[in-house]
Amino acid sequence: MRKHIVGILGLVTIGLFGSLVAAEPQQGKEKKGEALYVQHCAGCHGVTGDGLGSDIKELIVPPANFRAAKSRTKTDMELYLAIKRGVLFSPMHGWADRLSDQEIRDVLSYIRSLAPFNPLG
Repeated sequence: MRKHIVGILGLVTIGLFGSLVAAEPQQGKEKKGEALYVQHCAGCHGVTGDGLGSDIKELIVPPANFRAAKSRTKTDMELYLAIKRGVLFSPMHGWADRLSDQEIRDVLSYIRSLAPFNPLG
């Protein structure tokens, strides 16, 4: 009976701490992110992240302005998922089929260099 309890406690411990490690955000590389951002994002979101890219005249829904409070209050996970999966009812399509998870983290790191997270807006 004691072996079963120890085994169960071991599995619970691994599950708890394994989840915490998996949930820890991985850092992106800002310089790589900048190159990817210029190549894939600046046309809509603008070179400075202000949402005023050269392609906006063709968009019905304006792209996100990363410098605005609305974007700066979003968590890294919210922005990561928007890049990866896209944004419903907007021209922002998902990039999961073109960028690796690491490249998405790199782009996110660059976006945060332009407009750091500010939970208060």
